[in-house]
Amino acid sequence: MKIEHVEEKGYIIREATQSDISEVMHINRFFFPKNSPPYFFLQLQSNYSKAFLVAEKDGKVVGYIMCRVEYGRTSFGFRLIKKGHVVSIAVLPEYRRQGIGKNLLLNAENALKEYGAKEVILEVRVSNIPAIKLYEKLGYEKIKVLKSYYSDGEDAYLMAKKLV
Repeated sequence: MKIEHVEEKGYIIREATQSDISEVMHINRFFFPKNSPPYFFLQLQSNYSKAFLVAEKDGKVVGYIMCRVEYGRTSFGFRLIKKGHVVSIAVLPEYRRQGIGKNLLLNAENALKEYGAKEVILEVRVSNIPAIKLYEKLGYEKIKVLKSYYSDGEDAYLMAKKLV
């Protein structure tokens, strides 16, 4: 997989290594109330390394995306397909609005295609307007509302995008 390096913007996107997992977990804890154990991250990094990416700036991991591949019914019909699932994506607040999240997602989509995925899905809080706008700009569609999806009771949108 060719990862698009965006060094001219002062950061790079690269495949995560096992040594990145503690930094990824730190960022994950910052954003998400549900904290998964280290083996969860290590398993995703091991099984789907091409689609587990980090953004690095000045030698520091400042964002990540981790994905897996699942079999299921397409969001746009009834066929069974391989789907990419964005398990988690996050960028530290002080590094936002630099294109990091967008580039993480686009590079992960390319990796998921290599795994044979025909579409990609993700869940996003209905209140996370900046993320929803980014996803829609990149071609994601709201498929349905997942009631009380998050542990605090907030709903989520299930969003999907066909991969061509």
